[in-house]
Amino acid sequence: MIEGRNEAAASSNDPGGTPSGGVYEWFKRGMKLLEEGSPAAAAAILEHAAQAEPDSRSIREALARAQFNSKRYDEAAGSFRWIVDANPAEDYAYFGLGLSLWRSGDIEGAQEPLAVAVAMRPDLRHYVSALKQVRATLRARRA
Repeated sequence: MIEGRNEAAASSNDPGGTPSGGVYEWFKRGMKLLEEGSPAAAAAILEHAAQAEPDSRSIREALARAQFNSKRYDEAAGSFRWIVDANPAEDYAYFGLGLSLWRSGDIEGAQEPLAVAVAMRPDLRHYVSALKQVRATLRARRA
């Protein structure tokens, strides 16, 4: 993990924190950091990429994953919601939105995007499992 953080810091030529290279390089570095278990460093680089290419769903998804894995659930929910709004056929974005809302404490709000994800991909057990857990939590709270 520390290597990833050092790599992110070393890749910046700008004292203000803008990473060196272009958007594609930022995306690749962010994905590598995310895969290596450094989601906070990945999010920092991917935020620059998202600012430079605000309409890129690939960058937004990677950013949302990095934010989620950094426990920045409200920000992840915003990023996943952006993807859902841009393309309502993205089942993974609904799933990510639901999980982000759930982790941020909005269990009621998590139910709908998870239900949409399950409706789109009922074959994915982790989608179904997450929806069942959210619904069970809501039932328990109402009882």
